Amino acid sequence: MTSEHKPDQAVAGTHDKHGTATHKKDGAGAHNTGTASHGAMGDVKRYAKAFWHFLWHEDSVASWVANVIVAFVLIKFIVYPVLGLVLGTQYPIVAVVSESMEHQGTFDDWWESDCRVADGMIPQSTLYGKYRIDRDTFRTFPMRNGFNKGDLMLLVSADGAKTGDVLVFAAPGFNDPIIHRIVERRENGDKASFDTKGDHNCGQSAFERGIGEERVFGKAALRIPLLGWIKIGFVKLVGYVIGGR
Repeated sequence: MTSEHKPDQAVAGTHDKHGTATHKKDGAGAHNTGTASHGAMGDVKRYAKAFWHFLWHEDSVASWVANVIVAFVLIKFIVYPVLGLVLGTQYPIVAVVSESMEHQGTFDDWWESDCRVADGMIPQSTLYGKYRIDRDTFRTFPMRNGFNKGDLMLLVSADGAKTGDVLVFAAPGFNDPIIHRIVERRENGDKASFDTKGDHNCGQSAFERGIGEERVFGKAALRIPLLGWIKIGFVKLVGYVIGGR
């Protein structure tokens, strides 16, 4: 009887010790975890404050470079996509990288300026006459005075784009989108195609004829003079750093 009872006491004692020990460990573990979490949060706050000070208050080349990188990441992956979603285009902002839309002098100076073509010299007014666009009609077009290399253009969806609008589209063999004016819109059932011409140019290239909607990124809605030079310069800098050119 006695020998049978002792194992029961031993088991009970083991159970009590095990339960007590488990309780103490659990309590200590929870306390330690809470302390560790509090410490980790404090470290995060300290690192965040240090990084903020580094970005905005430290006057160093490293801080300047970091600011440029942060700005690029924010614009590229947050601002740009959100703006594109709002404006209905995957290219909400483009920089003008050629002189094909520039005008020289006043509107009338440009309209009567001579262009060299296969048949000799003819004015821009005669070229646009081939598209049934006269002087008064052209003056109603958006951005009738053209724009310059280095300008920044804000784009919107090209739905409903018509003759006179400034179209941005992809062209075979070109890395950058083309930005030219629509001189003719054609309806093909429920789809449209476009012909374009650069205001400064003396004719059309083959890639400007029959531009399907699948090649169109948007149409220009707002011009910001000169600001595109920042993007052009940055792209050239990145190209030089990466490719040595």
